[in-house]
Amino acid sequence: MPMNRVCELTGAEFPLFAFSHCRDVVAAVSKAGGFGVLGATRFSPEQLEEELAWIDVHVDGAPYGVDVLVPEVIDPRVRELADNRSRAAAIDPAYQGFVNEVLGNYGIAPEAQMPILRERMGITPENGLALMEVAFRHPIKLIANALGIAPPDMIAEGKKRGVPVAALVGAKEHAIRQAEAGVDIIVAQGTEAGGHCGEVSTLVLIPEVVRALDRAGHQIPVLAAGGIMTGGQMAGMMAAGAQGAWTGSIWLATPEAETSEAFREKMVAARSRDTVRSKSRTGKPARQLKTAWHDAWDAPDGPGTLPMPLMGMVSEPAFARIEREAAAGNDGARELVSYFVGQGVGLVEQVRSSRQVVQDFREEFIEAVSGLSGLLAE
Repeated sequence: MPMNRVCELTGAEFPLFAFSHCRDVVAAVSKAGGFGVLGATRFSPEQLEEELAWIDVHVDGAPYGVDVLVPEVIDPRVRELADNRSRAAAIDPAYQGFVNEVLGNYGIAPEAQMPILRERMGITPENGLALMEVAFRHPIKLIANALGIAPPDMIAEGKKRGVPVAALVGAKEHAIRQAEAGVDIIVAQGTEAGGHCGEVSTLVLIPEVVRALDRAGHQIPVLAAGGIMTGGQMAGMMAAGAQGAWTGSIWLATPEAETSEAFREKMVAARSRDTVRSKSRTGKPARQLKTAWHDAWDAPDGPGTLPMPLMGMVSEPAFARIEREAAAGNDGARELVSYFVGQGVGLVEQVRSSRQVVQDFREEFIEAVSGLSGLLAE
């Protein structure tokens, strides 16, 4: 396809951006002509160094990027807690008791004490900036940030190194703020998306953001995100003004992904209505596959969710237990298996390789564009 601005900035052959926490997906997508983006938040700086070194060797020179989370707004309840030990100490033991109760209802043995995550893990500004420093030591062609304005250090370092900075937004006013801060690419993400998302539909958000940026005089390319699972949808969003698609959920149903077999099976079986936007995993609204975990935490008589990153310190060890039990054959645990996934899960019909997904997107995109062109010819 003809080169557009986002392809010029990143070196992408086909503007299908694949966000994944799995290095295998990133490398496979980039080698297939898309653009893989590694989600760094799950790693410590040392782990991220290993992941990126592996990608550098296995991506065959194709472009790839990194996504970090440097939250702009920190809850005052955790602002003064300097490390994970102090954060864990600030969590009421009743929360671990509630976790044990919820998991115990599904045959998972209780744990007496909440595990403490590594010191340099968790969604905090200092951890995000540490991961950013690692990312810039590698030949990345894009760095992205979510949960607020991209930090000045990221924008400055990106311009110094010639690495475009992308920022995720869920509203047109956020897009304007990001543009004024100096980012190079806007990822406009609708509420259909998996993970942290806003409340506006992708179908409405894309033309709204494109129009707002244009009227404000910002010539910044926009990538569409949220519920995009096919090349036809990608073509539709590009017809609405986007210059490509930023995708995430579709890659969770690939054998290369970090997801378990149990979760991939649930994806294939799920309907679009089987997701929920809940604070019960990270402390901020994030869309995920709904289970009894979410019902319990979001219920009026539940303990209420904690702010980021404390909620993740409660939930992530619990979900690790759920996955271990499910893999060991605990049918009750399988009912609780969940992960961040968007409403597009209803379009997942089978598990496909990452390379096949890229190829299918290309073919569906061409078919959609050809069909529209045919209407004009007539």
